Amino acid sequence: MKRRHWIAIGLGAAGVAPLLRYLGDRETVATEVKKGKVFEITKSEEEWKKILTPQQFKVLRLEGTEAPGTSPLDREYGKGVYHCAGCDLPLFTSETKFNSKTGWPSFYAPIANAIEQREDGLFALERTEVHCRRCGGHMGHVFDDGPKPTGLRYCINGVSLKFVRT
Repeated sequence: MKRRHWIAIGLGAAGVAPLLRYLGDRETVATEVKKGKVFEITKSEEEWKKILTPQQFKVLRLEGTEAPGTSPLDREYGKGVYHCAGCDLPLFTSETKFNSKTGWPSFYAPIANAIEQREDGLFALERTEVHCRRCGGHMGHVFDDGPKPTGLRYCINGVSLKFVRT
């Protein structure tokens, strides 16, 4: 075999484990998040499917991502609070929302004690996932390229949120 074939095989093999993790048996909210953790609000997969839209279920319970620019909440700048679409826990306020030009609603800080974070090394990308601390629903990711005062950008799937005007 030619050297480039061995390199391609090696790179392919290196990508198999994360791909299998991503495509494999994905129970409601990633198993790693649930291990040893009992959330205040827990439901079976069927119960979640009854109260969430298919897109909400994909994002909140299976850690999917909505397409950028598809959420009306990305363009929402009214005064209010952004709640978890799964359990209605207040997560972010409109005062911390900013236009990141990424296509997803972005905030520089969550409400105190509203979220949990965990490292996500999927496909060798070092990212930090953001989850609702009450139901474990997947919200999005946090990055360190946001505005002052925190320097953080909570890049959140709009479908995982519910906006409540104040």
